[in-house]
Amino acid sequence: MKHVLSFVGGALFGAAGIFAFVFCPQPLAADTPAAINPPQQSATPTVNCNAESAADGSYPWLSPVIPMDAANSPSLQSTATAVTPMLVAPASTESPSLPLLIPVVGIKASQLTDSYTDARSGGRIHNGIDITAPSGTKVIAADDGTVVKLFYSNQGGLTVYQFDPTEKYVYYYAHLDSYAPGLVEGKQLRSGDPIGLVGSSGNASDAAPHLHFEVSVLGPEKLWWKSTVINPYPMLRGP
Repeated sequence: MKHVLSFVGGALFGAAGIFAFVFCPQPLAADTPAAINPPQQSATPTVNCNAESAADGSYPWLSPVIPMDAANSPSLQSTATAVTPMLVAPASTESPSLPLLIPVVGIKASQLTDSYTDARSGGRIHNGIDITAPSGTKVIAADDGTVVKLFYSNQGGLTVYQFDPTEKYVYYYAHLDSYAPGLVEGKQLRSGDPIGLVGSSGNASDAAPHLHFEVSVLGPEKLWWKSTVINPYPMLRGP
């Protein structure tokens, strides 16, 4: 009898333990606050994009930009991105001291049209004048000077940049069909020397071949792609 009572008592004690385990809530792991590590300082330095952060006006964290839409330049064939020229169109009162030769053979001053600052697509304005002539008409140097850049531009097509002898002005010839034989960068030109032939390269219409001609005032850096355009129309003289 004693053994029976001991067995029954043990069974009741075990049942009470099971009841307490099942019905008494246990503390959850989430109730215990987890240790929070302090934030780690980034290894990447913060870049200050204010203009003051680059005293010379450059922004070294930006990708290099090829100016004047030089992506298709013969000397820059590996460049993938073209950039539109960034020139200021409203006129300056400065101009070359001597009248310029009309740079298309056979064109008279009376045939020129002042299209400087005319509206263009995309909100652009015209930075020069267009001299209409049949495709293949000779293009000549408007002044003495030096060829500083030859390349193919998506907008200007086959182009030439020429500094005047004082390196104060730069002349821009665009939409050429071809260059004159022997024309190279660094070549010294005399007024009237051959530049190339009128064409429709770049964004010019095949139905309207012409020479796009610009005159710009160079900055102190003397960079062919960094200048301020002025109206070439009153500077051109011809028969």
